[in-house]
Amino acid sequence: MLQHLQPRQQTAARKTRNLHVGLASSETEILEAQKLRYRVFAEEMGARLPTRSPGVDRDLYDPFCEHLIVRDEDAGRIVGTYRILSPSAARRVGGYYSENEFDLTRLQHLRGQLVEIGRSCIDADYRSGAVIALLWSGLARYMQENGYEYLIGCASVSMADGGHAAASLYNRLREKHLAPLEYHVFPRCPLPLSSLRGDLDAEAPPLIKGYLRAGAWVCGEPAWDPDFNTADLPILMPIGRVDGRYARHFMGRKD
Repeated sequence: MLQHLQPRQQTAARKTRNLHVGLASSETEILEAQKLRYRVFAEEMGARLPTRSPGVDRDLYDPFCEHLIVRDEDAGRIVGTYRILSPSAARRVGGYYSENEFDLTRLQHLRGQLVEIGRSCIDADYRSGAVIALLWSGLARYMQENGYEYLIGCASVSMADGGHAAASLYNRLREKHLAPLEYHVFPRCPLPLSSLRGDLDAEAPPLIKGYLRAGAWVCGEPAWDPDFNTADLPILMPIGRVDGRYARHFMGRKD
């Protein structure tokens, strides 16, 4: 079902620096993506990643996921990745990764159409925008080819300042981007908003900005992820809500 999106082909209708997007088709490619994740999350960001293989970010969800990758063919290396957990794969593994951080009970009726994305990262030398555009194009094609209607994921905000910026950002975002009540989820380890400043002029990370501009909702208060030392915002993207500009660019819609 997933083999329609092949790696090493120009699946995203754009090509930059000989960058190609597709699903990893071998254990070697998956391992390379997991090593990229380790470099970004553990070595660069300081996350505590329990792993049996030094230098590799791998957990119990990985064998059930599809791994979307961007490869620089000239350099011969993977420079960006997302992992994708389909509804059927989530059933096999026992749930979504997000359920470790949030109670998703109110999204129960969406599970048959709910795809989880996570572990998004880009090599430090390739953060100019081209790689994330290719990853989003790959995600859009994946959703279209499989007929899924919703994307969910945890969008991280640094806790380097103790959480004040994350609390302030949530306070600002909930005014315009909070999901309708019936789509709210609830953090298992909530960020203590009442104990943190909520009035800072906190800038949203580029990935969160992109999600919200495209039409995503914030589905509730942030959770604290102690392993990554981040505040995680629950993000839900109904494909039917995708902004027209994004739909035309990444999904090929004519409307």
